[in-house]
Amino acid sequence: MLSVQVFPTLNEAAGHLSGGAVYLAGGTLVMRRVNYGAAGLSGLVRATDPTIRSITAAGGGVRIGAGATMADVIAAPETAGLAVAAHSVGGPAIRNMATVGGNLFAPHPYGDFATALLALDARVEWADGRSEPMDSFLAGRANASGLVAAVTVPRVSGSEFRFRKMVRSKPAGASLVSIAVWLPGGRTQNCRIAFGAMGPTPLRAKAAEAALDGARLDTEGIQPALQACLQGLAPVDDPLASAWYRAEVAPIQLARLLLDQGGYEWPRHQ
Repeated sequence: MLSVQVFPTLNEAAGHLSGGAVYLAGGTLVMRRVNYGAAGLSGLVRATDPTIRSITAAGGGVRIGAGATMADVIAAPETAGLAVAAHSVGGPAIRNMATVGGNLFAPHPYGDFATALLALDARVEWADGRSEPMDSFLAGRANASGLVAAVTVPRVSGSEFRFRKMVRSKPAGASLVSIAVWLPGGRTQNCRIAFGAMGPTPLRAKAAEAALDGARLDTEGIQPALQACLQGLAPVDDPLASAWYRAEVAPIQLARLLLDQGGYEWPRHQ
């Protein structure tokens, strides 16, 4: 039987993440490993620190505790602009359990909220005081050590942040493709575009960002970005879709998102 250790602070909990012990938050990922008897898993660690679930204004942005659930993100006025991305994570039961910190480590084809955070240039805060940009965190997460305490993001409105997800099962199954776009001030200057389920982690579409920078948000203006959007991505075959299919639909879905043609799209052919 696995041991469960509970500590009053994040720092204390982080100090006991060694020798195969892992942190247990909402459990949507960790409990799957527990139930299937994952090799090398020796124990579970938790913290009762209430700040791990808090969502607060921080300067011109928002600090979201790693233990905040998707339901918390949807309910908090500070993160109203991110509600569309939080809504895409599973059904109501999952959203009441799945945490922001856990979603950072969700493997392909999951991690939709992490895709949103990547588009927003979020910063990841560690319990030991370290801080790093989201793209750096994702690039090194396979070898990451420590405990994530929070993420900080700019406070965005619905006109600035757009999110789209394709799934095969309603209401919100695993991604075929997910796309997040940040248009600071509602304009294309310094825009950010991120794709989920188009590689081993969420990935920035930097070539598309450069092509869209300063362009008009109309059919003609977005064409260079659509033509460049696959550069730097790495779609793969999996039981949900082929790499070819993902590469075919990604520019189509990006166009619909940039032209503000709805938030969800379910594929017509299975």
